[in-house]
Amino acid sequence: MEDYLRVGVIANTHGIGGEVKVFPTTDDNQRFKALKQVFLDTGKEYLELEIERVRFFKQMVIVKFKGINNINDIERYKGKDLLVTRENAVPLEENEYFIYDILGAQVETEDGKALGILSEVLTTGANDVYVVKQPSGKEILLPVIADCVKEIDTENKRVAVHLMPGLLEEES
Repeated sequence: MEDYLRVGVIANTHGIGGEVKVFPTTDDNQRFKALKQVFLDTGKEYLELEIERVRFFKQMVIVKFKGINNINDIERYKGKDLLVTRENAVPLEENEYFIYDILGAQVETEDGKALGILSEVLTTGANDVYVVKQPSGKEILLPVIADCVKEIDTENKRVAVHLMPGLLEEES
């Protein structure tokens, strides 16, 4: 999956004509307008689907795929991911990265003390939160703010952080 990035998840069908409601997992759901094709991860294979039409409703994207004209042809794919190739991904600005590229990164303090592995990124209203799994199995939640996250090295899968008071439970 390294060459593919998730842009959405099929949440449900929409009507009986083969349209689907897609929950976007991209920062900019308007990017669906420019997409010509996506790959559907069926769990067994990647199906290439051509996008025929896109419209928006509340937080969802309504997508019609070419050649899928019946609810029965698409219903079984509810909950499945829609992917794009890295070449079709949104171009990144300087100091931007895809979440996928930092998952599994070694997280350490500024002075090099290992804290654990970045296992998840939670998207909140204010800022993202890194979930760091420690060797003991405990989790540390780190806010993605300049005071806390000091360096992100996607090439070497390394994140350097400053532990602000209260972020790490001290063992007694």
